[in-house]
Amino acid sequence: MTYQLYIGDRKYSSWSLRGWLMLEKFNLPHEVSLIEMFSGTMKAQMAALAPARLLPTLQLPDGTVIGETVAIAETLAERHPEAGMWPEDPRQRATARWLVAEMASGFGALRSACPMQLAHVYQGFEPSDAVLADLRRVEALFDHARRVSGCAEGWLFGNYSIADAFYAPVAARIVGFDLPVSEAMRAYCRVTLSDPVLRRWRDRMDEVSYASDPYPIDLPRKPWQLS
Repeated sequence: MTYQLYIGDRKYSSWSLRGWLMLEKFNLPHEVSLIEMFSGTMKAQMAALAPARLLPTLQLPDGTVIGETVAIAETLAERHPEAGMWPEDPRQRATARWLVAEMASGFGALRSACPMQLAHVYQGFEPSDAVLADLRRVEALFDHARRVSGCAEGWLFGNYSIADAFYAPVAARIVGFDLPVSEAMRAYCRVTLSDPVLRRWRDRMDEVSYASDPYPIDLPRKPWQLS
C-alpha cells in the first residue's frame, strides 16, 4: 500500500512541505512526484488529478485523489490510527486540530509578505504591523498549546504531531526573514529546522531552478542559519 504524493518545488512550496512531512515523519509508504510550479506546466501536469489544482495532492492506493492539506491530514490519520498523528489525549488532540485549522485559514499577512524559501536569510526586512500581529497570534496559540500539553519545549504536544508539520513553514519564514519572535519561539524554530527529516527535504531544494527568482525581494542575504 503506497501513497502517491504530488508536490511543488521544495525550496518554495510550504504546503507541499506540510504534506510530505505527514507521510515522512510517520513512516507511511509513499512515492513523490515533483511538479514544477513556475515553469508554466503545472496545469497540464495536474490535469489527470482534476479537480485538484493545488499542491500537494495525494493519491490513495485505490486511485482516490485528495486535495487540500487538512483533508490529507484527516484522511491519513483516519487510515493510520496506530501512527499517532494526532495527540492521544482528547484535550491535546482538540487543541492540535485548532492550531491546524487556524494555520490553514489564517496568517495571510505573514504568508504574503514572507514567502517560504529555504536558501538564505534576508537582512533588514521590516515586518508590517499586520505581519507582527500574525506572529503574535502564532505565539499566543503556541503558548496555549504548551499549557494544554504541559510541554515547555520541543514539539508542541510532546510527540511530533500534524500540528508540528503544519507550522514547519512558519518556522522557515521566521528564520528566513529573521523575524522578531520570543526566544521560546526561536527555540522551536531550531528544533523544527534542525530535524533530520526536514533537513532531507532542504537538501533537495535545488532540484528545480528558474532563470529568475519566483519571489524577488530586494534585500541583502546571508547564509541560512538557525541562531
